[in-house]
Amino acid sequence: MTDIPWLKTGTTDFPAIDSAMDEPNGLLAAGGDLSIERLLAAYSQGIFPWYEDGQPLLWWSPSPRAVICPSEFAPKRSLRKVLRQNKFEVRLDTAFDQVIEACSGPRDYAGGTWITNEMKEAYKALADIGVAHSFEVYLDAELVGGLYGIGLGKLFFGESMFHRVSDASKVAFAYLNRLMAQNECPLIDCQLPNEHLESLGASEISRQELKQYLNDYVDTETPINWALLPSILPPW
Repeated sequence: MTDIPWLKTGTTDFPAIDSAMDEPNGLLAAGGDLSIERLLAAYSQGIFPWYEDGQPLLWWSPSPRAVICPSEFAPKRSLRKVLRQNKFEVRLDTAFDQVIEACSGPRDYAGGTWITNEMKEAYKALADIGVAHSFEVYLDAELVGGLYGIGLGKLFFGESMFHRVSDASKVAFAYLNRLMAQNECPLIDCQLPNEHLESLGASEISRQELKQYLNDYVDTETPINWALLPSILPPW
């Protein structure tokens, strides 16, 4: 950790993302805090926090970056079949706290996630001011899946998803893409590439390409007005 900058609490300064390390991919800085102001500054520059209990607060900006273009999202045949059944109800921003709590719970493949109590409280604060958003999937009035992320300008920065029944998180992802496409969102940031994201249609872009999207769409004069979006999303 001695080779990376340490951030001071109470500021919002970050090193340029081009100075991020190659190994581990994207490690940019450590320290600082999870204040609303710092998180807004981070996401607007393509930076996100990612660390575990017992570690210092770590900030990342990897390259390549996993992204998906909502207008190009095409559900696979099996997911299209599930969507056409319309057995799930999908809601927007009605249960953010429950979604992030579920995302931070134990998984089959691990004892927990990187979503610490400090992280949960920080993102709940972002939800309170209309910056963090959740897509919630219900089956028979029970929350069975969902995802959450950050909306800035016309961009969406995905953070985590969960499911309690098969396909529920994929349904949340599909509805996210449809709603973002309808609202002219050109890019959903999925952070680090992995096989699961690739199976959902994510591709990779360079850090320079990401910077161009940030420059063009974070401070746009026509941001997505999340307050006007429906809380219960239309069936597929």
